[in-house]
Amino acid sequence: MPNRVKVLLDTRALFAGVWSSEGGGRMVLKLGEAGAVRLLVSPQVLGELEGPLRRKAPQAMGALALILDRSGVEMTETPPKEAVRDVLTLIDHFGDARILAAGMAAGADYLITFDKQHCLENPAVKGAMPFPIGTPGDFLVWYRARLRT
Repeated sequence: MPNRVKVLLDTRALFAGVWSSEGGGRMVLKLGEAGAVRLLVSPQVLGELEGPLRRKAPQAMGALALILDRSGVEMTETPPKEAVRDVLTLIDHFGDARILAAGMAAGADYLITFDKQHCLENPAVKGAMPFPIGTPGDFLVWYRARLRT
């Protein structure tokens, strides 16, 4: 059996999957639940997730641990400081640099995000990362194409 694709979720992508029972974000979590992909988050993402979830979807707080467990979400290691510094040469946002560096250190195959400014529409970041970057919908298209080959 080939290695499962390692998918790194940033805070907004994980929030979308937890908050809505439909849509691309939830479909990605279901792929994790089915064992089709390995879902990764950095420690920072889980720390950032709690505040917005409590404010916007407090009803989802109880389900968060269950969703993370069922989806098989794995925590990455904290990335090396040198890797974060390298990514900071591409973007000026420390939090996003830490997430990107964590994905690189974990050997992620894809980063799912909704961050247009720092990731999706930043050619320096997209060109320098060893993995594609896209929204949940972009990832699902990319993943389906991989299944066909």
